[in-house]
Amino acid sequence: MFDLAAVEAGIAETEFAGRVMHLPSVGSTNALALEAAQTGAGGGVWVADEQTAGRGRGGHGWHSAVGDGLYVSALVTPPMAAATALKISLATGLAAQAAIAEVTGLTVDIRWPNDLLLNGRKCGGILVETAVAPAQGEARARLRYAVIGVGINLNHAAFPTELEALATSLLIAGGRAVSREAVLAALLRALDKEIRLLVRGEHRTDDGPDLLERFERASSWVRGKRVRVEEGGSYTGVTSGLDVQGFLQVDGDDGVRRTVLSGGVREL
Repeated sequence: MFDLAAVEAGIAETEFAGRVMHLPSVGSTNALALEAAQTGAGGGVWVADEQTAGRGRGGHGWHSAVGDGLYVSALVTPPMAAATALKISLATGLAAQAAIAEVTGLTVDIRWPNDLLLNGRKCGGILVETAVAPAQGEARARLRYAVIGVGINLNHAAFPTELEALATSLLIAGGRAVSREAVLAALLRALDKEIRLLVRGEHRTDDGPDLLERFERASSWVRGKRVRVEEGGSYTGVTSGLDVQGFLQVDGDDGVRRTVLSGGVREL
């Protein structure tokens, strides 16, 4: 049984309060959030016990065992420029990292831009889908909405054979079962904080460490990691930080610095 009241109690001070909808089974929580956004909704959270058509970036599927994971999507409409879409994904990674640490004490790594790793294996992923209001006159293009999908393997005791070497769960890594409600409430609190920081940073009303600096500290993948990048014909090199928009830079073995645009970064 999913305790929605416990989640609501844990997010009472956030923009998500009173907006969480729980469903036993859906095709995709992101699809539900997108439908709501396209009909004019300004916010909401959809969490499911099971997804039958869960998906990640690049059209990849997501293993969504019934009741064992957190499968959630949040619709947000922050007043931000369209160019900040990638930063929402990075901010969500930081929020998920903080939530997992708060509830379990485990420290996850973040593989740019959207994978959560424990002991080198994937325990979670992020899919952010956005829509943009085009520029008009002197006004810049603005973000209309962002749908933030997060999947975290919580209490999976095992995975299908084809995923065993690639995936893990908080149960496997930490040795004890994890409350779905506790992780969800912690995630939404952290995400609410991160979105507020993004808005304040864009409007220059926050003078703390910026998102990119914090992400670099939180991820071992941003600098000094030997990687293969599966784009532009595939190449290898060493990661060398983020650009001003949050895209990963890689110093190629051929001496050329490249900007990674679509992910597909794997350790060598």
